[in-house]
Amino acid sequence: MEPTDQISTASYGATPPGVPAPGGPAPGAVTGAATARAYAESVARAQWGSGRGVREEDVIDLLLVVSELVTNAIRHGDGLAGFEVRPTGEGMWIAVHDNNGLVPRAAYAFPTRHHGSGYGWPLVARLARDIDVERHQGGGKTISVLVPLRDAGTP
Repeated sequence: MEPTDQISTASYGATPPGVPAPGGPAPGAVTGAATARAYAESVARAQWGSGRGVREEDVIDLLLVVSELVTNAIRHGDGLAGFEVRPTGEGMWIAVHDNNGLVPRAAYAFPTRHHGSGYGWPLVARLARDIDVERHQGGGKTISVLVPLRDAGTP
C-alpha cells in the first residue's frame, strides 16, 4: 500500500510505509485497545494535517473513540477481526471489524439516557460522526466512524 492513497490499515503484521509502528510484540499488529490507540495516534500525528499539527484535545477524543470501539469488538463482538485508520481532510476515519453480526441496539438512535449498560457507545456517539454499522454476509460487522480533528492553532 502506498502512503499516497491516504489509507492506513493495521492488520496482523503490517504497517503502512511512513507510519510509525506502535509498540508491542509485533510491529503493526493491532490486537487490543492499547496497540490500536498507539497506532491511531501515530497515524494522526504523522499524516493528518501535513505538518500543521493536531489539537491535543482532539487526539484525546480520537483515543477514547478507538479504545471504546476496539474494546467493544473484543468484549461483545467475538473478538477483533481488523482495525483501519484513514486520515481525511476533516479528521480520522476509523473502522473496527469484529466477528459477530449482532448490531448494537443503541446504533439505531443517538443515546439520550444511560440505561446502565456502559458508557462506551454514548461516548462514541458524542465524539464521532458519520457512524456506520455494516454487517457482513459471512458473519461479523464493521463499525466505522469519523473523529473530527482540528489544526493545533484552532480554537
